[in-house]
Amino acid sequence: MPTRTPEEIRASIEQNRQELGESLAYLRDEMTQLTDWRGQLRAHQSQLLVVAVLGGFVLGGGIAGITGLIGGRGRRARQRSGRLPSAADVRARLPI
Repeated sequence: MPTRTPEEIRASIEQNRQELGESLAYLRDEMTQLTDWRGQLRAHQSQLLVVAVLGGFVLGGGIAGITGLIGGRGRRARQRSGRLPSAADVRARLPI
């Protein structure tokens, strides 16, 4: 097993110290980028816009409206049940 001289050991320690310093600087930069919420908003602006539009649609009752259209509920269903007159019935009653 080869033995190292004290100078080689000191040089190795100094090299490790420099590499550690560089790694810490890199880590600091990465953490700064990851925790910059304004930068994250700018980077993911289009995805956030899609999420906001979909969230507004859901909160605005869009799903209920679409389900009503697909399920046949709404104006046409009330017309068929007799609770709401059709457009033709309304026009027939107009005195023109």
